[in-house]
Amino acid sequence: MFRNRLDAAIKLGKKLQQFKNKNTVVMAIPRGGLPLGEIIARELEAPLDVVLSKKIGHPSNKEYAIGAVSLENVLISDSTSVSEKYIEEETARIREKLKSRQDEYYRTKSPQNLNGKIVIIVDDGIATGNTIMVTAELIRNQNPKKVIVAVPVAPKSAIKKLNKSSHIDQVICLLIPPNFRAVGQFYEEFDQVTDKEAIQILRQSVVD
Repeated sequence: MFRNRLDAAIKLGKKLQQFKNKNTVVMAIPRGGLPLGEIIARELEAPLDVVLSKKIGHPSNKEYAIGAVSLENVLISDSTSVSEKYIEEETARIREKLKSRQDEYYRTKSPQNLNGKIVIIVDDGIATGNTIMVTAELIRNQNPKKVIVAVPVAPKSAIKKLNKSSHIDQVICLLIPPNFRAVGQFYEEFDQVTDKEAIQILRQSVVD
């Protein structure tokens, strides 16, 4: 159990000391991953950036991810009860939102060059793993040296999925509970991170 994202970030940062001063880039998944990414990037003396990807929720339960979308690719893990039209419409809607975020996030800075870098993907937790899978594939296309996934909490099923991915070299997770229902279940405080807060964190990142 974590008190909040700050507590989780401090604990996760201790597990990532091997990557300090190793030509590392911390890539946070907005918006919940950015408060953790900020602290971890500072701890590792590494630049902070964001990966723009977002889950596709099931039409009857938006919290249940049936896939994930980035500006470049789509991963669908469960389409048995969802129409192709729904997936197409959600993909277009999400990409429009991601493009808007991209314009906001990079108004005063440029994306990091990941070629030859150790890239650590950070989020505040994983439920299905679909968003991370799309993110890792997107990052792998930029020829990094290694792709590391680092999160405070995730179910065993998601960790197993990520460990099988050819796009991910290592998964670091502090807590793998048997009774996982949702990421917020393992935080005492789990307030939503706003776009304004996310943009402020990225713009104030200590290493550019």
